[in-house]
Amino acid sequence: MSITTDMWILSNKKRGFMVNTVHFIDHTWTLQRWDLRFVYVSSPHTKDVLPNVLVDCFLEWNIDRKLSTITIDNCSTNDAMIRLLSRKLDTSSLTLSGSMLNMRCVAHILNLIVQDGLSLIGDGIERIHDSVIYWTGSPKRRQKFDENACQLRV
Repeated sequence: MSITTDMWILSNKKRGFMVNTVHFIDHTWTLQRWDLRFVYVSSPHTKDVLPNVLVDCFLEWNIDRKLSTITIDNCSTNDAMIRLLSRKLDTSSLTLSGSMLNMRCVAHILNLIVQDGLSLIGDGIERIHDSVIYWTGSPKRRQKFDENACQLRV
């Protein structure tokens, strides 16, 4: 079984929630996806608190010995959490003795890469945005823009 877990923090309430989702192939070879738990996690959301919440979920569903991977966001707290979690589980019963337990979320990594790239070209994008707003701000400007585009064959 593969687990995906994520934390959401309500900014206005400073309250945190964790969702744990399991993915597995059933006896008919059909991929299954179940949300096991959506739970309030009291503050602070540290590397010491989060593994306990996960282990409780695993024990509640009796899957603590059936795990192959846990997919989480790419942050240092999660890295430390996985190290502590590995100490709480019987890794000998896990796939490859738990050596592949920590899987980084590709969507999160891609988001970080895009955000990094956007920060480099943000000024250019803002100038283009301002230009579009200016040229489409009135019918007369739009007409002038179209005339110039035709003249320049753009």
